[in-house]
Amino acid sequence: DGSKNRDAVVAQRAAYADDERFSFTILAKNVGKRKAQIAAITQSSGDLILNVDSDTTLAPDVVSKLAHIMRDPAVGAAMGQLKASNQKDTWLTRLIDMEYWLACNEERAAQARFGAVMCCCGPCAMYRRSAMLSLLDQYETQLYRGKPSDFGEDRHLTILMLSAGFRTEYVPSAIAATVVPDTMGVYLRQQLRWARSTFRDTLLAFPVLPGLDRYLTLDVIGQNGGPLLLALSVLTGIGQFALTAAVPWWTILVIGSMTLVRCSVAAYRARELRFLGFALHTLVNIFLLIPLKAYALCTLSN
Repeated sequence: DGSKNRDAVVAQRAAYADDERFSFTILAKNVGKRKAQIAAITQSSGDLILNVDSDTTLAPDVVSKLAHIMRDPAVGAAMGQLKASNQKDTWLTRLIDMEYWLACNEERAAQARFGAVMCCCGPCAMYRRSAMLSLLDQYETQLYRGKPSDFGEDRHLTILMLSAGFRTEYVPSAIAATVVPDTMGVYLRQQLRWARSTFRDTLLAFPVLPGLDRYLTLDVIGQNGGPLLLALSVLTGIGQFALTAAVPWWTILVIGSMTLVRCSVAAYRARELRFLGFALHTLVNIFLLIPLKAYALCTLSN
């Protein structure tokens, strides 16, 4: 994509330069992920296009497993299961790895059951080329309040696929390991971009929802309404403590109980006790992510 560290791929380019199966496109300058994708897609000829982020390593069978589900012409895009390749580095990377498991094997898996994964994640996503070509103009020229949008490519492209009448799928056995943030600052900047993208493209998804299973409407409402209810509960508890000096035990008990139930179900489904430790993420969510999402909502034009 024209990044300054292009020297990192010189060895790979040299190794495959004489192989007729491969071609390399080096852009003159960094124009962002979206335009880099479009440059590659317009020069490609294959029926299927695989998008892989530069910090992602695929299992050997990922391409065949995604291609298998794409045999159905009604499927426009499919994603694999994401894991953190640097899971053991810090307590934060361990939490994010569990967060990815839940996002893939609860949220995406449930959405796929009803024929519409709402965001095929960029680290490992396969697209039908004929569908993408018909959507490239809309994809390239996305505006928000008159300004070009330069983030949230994965969710926007998925919504465009659904708008065009294609299904989007999740393949849990197609494993991709990606590098996740290992410091809180990097993690919060990532979450800020994702929150803005989610809010923007949720608005874009509203006209699509009536044509999808009713579960997807419920899911979108829950994804956006749930954090709002949690924020109201926390603010109510803080207000009670400020006005009466009484600890809001009921609020703490309910939030704690719901956290314990969620983590216990995840531990049972994954057959891994480590998911009980995901309870720590509730504190990160309440004190960092909810305020960050409120800020994202107020700065959607940034």
